[in-house]
Amino acid sequence: MLFVLAKLVGIFLQPSLVLLLCALAGLALRRRWLTALALGCLLAIVVLPVDEWVSRPLEDRFAPPEPPPEKVDGIVTLGGALDETLSNSRGRPSLNDAAERLTETVVLSRRYPGARIVFSGGSGRIFPGAMVEADWVRTLFAQLGVPAGRVTFERQSRTTAENATRAFAVAAPKPGQTWLLVTSALHMPRAVATFRHAGWTVTPWPVAYKTRRSGAMWGETPGARIGGFDLAMHEWVGLVAYRLLGHSDRILPSTS
Repeated sequence: MLFVLAKLVGIFLQPSLVLLLCALAGLALRRRWLTALALGCLLAIVVLPVDEWVSRPLEDRFAPPEPPPEKVDGIVTLGGALDETLSNSRGRPSLNDAAERLTETVVLSRRYPGARIVFSGGSGRIFPGAMVEADWVRTLFAQLGVPAGRVTFERQSRTTAENATRAFAVAAPKPGQTWLLVTSALHMPRAVATFRHAGWTVTPWPVAYKTRRSGAMWGETPGARIGGFDLAMHEWVGLVAYRLLGHSDRILPSTS
């Protein structure tokens, strides 16, 4: 029930949609100040790199270890890199803009041939299809030449919190082992906080960056600006919500 509620809230309370509804409410209620404020915020998001300003602190929170570890015992990769609905409709794996979670996993599997691989990802939809993300990733990894025996597919988790607990149960990491956590840089702080709360000390390996190291990317389309802002705010809200729900010990995990 909580999962369904969270999904519905996420759909209808996107910041850009809330601002648009506020603007319309201002018109309906003849509150010009509300309409002006909401439209002004939307204009700022479209014109200014606000999406980068709210994204970069999360993406820069953790960096891949330098130098990379010489020995890695395992790699745990989180779902979210595949369009489940489109994949089920077309009958083939369809990747989204977080595809680097999977391509980097393949690269790491070759760099560390002795490492175990755990992919954690069920369905993030209220009404899942016949095949969930882990099923399609199994197909994709086979096509990319990753030996089936190296990968354990955890296909029940629907949220980051479930990723942490279910992947931990599947991997059963031993004390002192080095496990890399592969997920999008924007999502990494929430993932690390949740995995630590589950009792699993992982080494962050962020991928799929959306911001540069410095400076702002001007000339982005309005849709890209709004989409980036909504995605970043989703992570910030998620960090707070996970702390309140007891899925993490603090809003922003420490970098050490």
